[in-house]
Amino acid sequence: MTGDPTGHTERVDRVDDDDRFLAVVSRSEAIRHGWLHRVATTVCRDPQGRTLVHRRPDDASRFPGHYNWMLGGAVEASESYEAAAARELKEELGVDATPRFVLKYRCEGAISPYWLALHETVLTGPVTPDPAEVAWHAWLPEPDLIDLVHHDRFVPDAREAFDLYRSAPQDLPPGRAR
Repeated sequence: MTGDPTGHTERVDRVDDDDRFLAVVSRSEAIRHGWLHRVATTVCRDPQGRTLVHRRPDDASRFPGHYNWMLGGAVEASESYEAAAARELKEELGVDATPRFVLKYRCEGAISPYWLALHETVLTGPVTPDPAEVAWHAWLPEPDLIDLVHHDRFVPDAREAFDLYRSAPQDLPPGRAR
């Protein structure tokens, strides 16, 4: 089994087509076998309604050098989507936040299928990205984000999530337009 660069093997819940627990497996096994597992992501906005966009490091194991508008990762075994979203924000941006759930769907994935839960939060303070996760970042207004989503170096799964997010009925936070 392979793990993350620190030698830790990510353990995730293998789930079924209805997102019900089946077994605990390593994330690498889930990906290798095409088993459904869970991923939690968060869209970060600032008070002006801009979205935080980042580029993944060139040495990232998945989608190196690609742009993304979501931050997140695998939901660990027995962890909730919400707890995973908050943990990933702390790990990737160095911020404490309580992301708000927006939507969940089964993503076929460019690498492997998974259940994706998308959250959002408004960040009012500075971010301190982990360079192992974020090579570059900027706050983009909606028109610039829409242009970037169509860039060929944009994470394909994130493009699908963007389309679903924009069409999802929901209450809009302050400073947010669709």
